Amino acid sequence: MPQTHVPVLAGELIEALDPRPGQIAVDCTLGGAGHARLVAERLGPTGTLIAIDRDPTAAAAFAALAHEVACETRFIRADFVHGLEQLIEEGVRADLAYMDLGMSSMQVDNRERGFAYAYDAPLDMRMDPDQDLTAHEIVNTWDRRRLARMIREYGEERFADRIAGEIVRRRGRAELTTTFELNDAIAAAVPAPARFAGGHPAKRTFQAIRIAVNGELAQLDEALPLSWDVLKVGGRLAALSFHSLEDRRVKRFLAEKARGCVCPPDLPVCVCGNTPEAELVHRRSVVPTPGEVAANPRSKSARLRAARKLREER
Repeated sequence: MPQTHVPVLAGELIEALDPRPGQIAVDCTLGGAGHARLVAERLGPTGTLIAIDRDPTAAAAFAALAHEVACETRFIRADFVHGLEQLIEEGVRADLAYMDLGMSSMQVDNRERGFAYAYDAPLDMRMDPDQDLTAHEIVNTWDRRRLARMIREYGEERFADRIAGEIVRRRGRAELTTTFELNDAIAAAVPAPARFAGGHPAKRTFQAIRIAVNGELAQLDEALPLSWDVLKVGGRLAALSFHSLEDRRVKRFLAEKARGCVCPPDLPVCVCGNTPEAELVHRRSVVPTPGEVAANPRSKSARLRAARKLREER
């Protein structure tokens, strides 16, 4: 049976966003609607929640949410880049925007989607099942060099070259069509001492392929400035990330917005006139408590960052 959706760092996210009655909130990655429900409850009947998700299964979660909360609700089935672009074109100005990055629990627990290395399933991994590119295509058609670069960069996997070589060798005999066939190739490529250290040996490679299939990092690079642009002055942006590639992008983006004077340090007075666009809600990322990790192991790698918009970009 699928696990019940448990929103990660839920209380911390609400504290960072501080949603209030009558506000407009944009949930950029609705998923199972766990965070959205907590936000919507605080917006009240005069508030509005706008939810974005490219996964059609999120529509069912939204329908249940919309039926139960008092605020106005709206669902946009799109990736968060196109969803945010649509809102900006419409002139929507939000008080809050937030994103829960990576894959959702409902995607992991749906075995047929092929996201999890723990279940034998077709190699798919698409967040939007209408898109053409699948994990099967990447695994079976990308050349060894391209596979290795993808696994190394997106999975931060030190055995990327060996894994790519083993995948190419095996598919030369027959296509790899299932997650367990890919698991076997990865396990064969990783040296035995490393196979039992640092979690499942396929974890980083599956992450890399999923990121490549869904264009997750390129999407995030586009979505961060869009989510900032949709905010009113005084609005708040928050992002939950689950691996360092996402977190570094969020950290860099918010730090740049919070940066003030850019004059050389040896100048006695500021001549650039630059003032911060953002105020960081927390100086460092917020992480789950040991109790949350014990209750929900999927929360272990989560990092929350948030900022308040001080002014419009010049």
